[in-house]
Amino acid sequence: MGLKRDVSLSVGLRYKGPSGYLTYILHRIGGLGMAIFISVHILSAFLGGKTGVYLNGIYENWAFQIFIFFCVLFHAINGLRITILDLFPKLLEHQTEAIWLEWAEFIPLFGVAAYVISSAGLGA
Repeated sequence: MGLKRDVSLSVGLRYKGPSGYLTYILHRIGGLGMAIFISVHILSAFLGGKTGVYLNGIYENWAFQIFIFFCVLFHAINGLRITILDLFPKLLEHQTEAIWLEWAEFIPLFGVAAYVISSAGLGA
């Protein structure tokens, strides 16, 4: 018999399960964010004119750049963690520590980059 997977968004966001759940969700958001960026970039090139300029304005905005950098950096670091754990299955027992190491790498890198992008975008 199949599993019941009728879970609302609010129930899913309140889930307090294993430590990998947040990285699972953020990995998917990162992939979706990169797909949105690529779509907007391609559409702006094909459409041109006023629509292309408008779409260029979206992905040249500093806030959108911070979001895209978040998506790319998190997706890359999390993908590297997943790859390492897949290649070395004996490390799976240390998955929680690997996630903490991932956050220890991600937070400073993203913090510095977000500061630089936002200060350049705000003209500070």
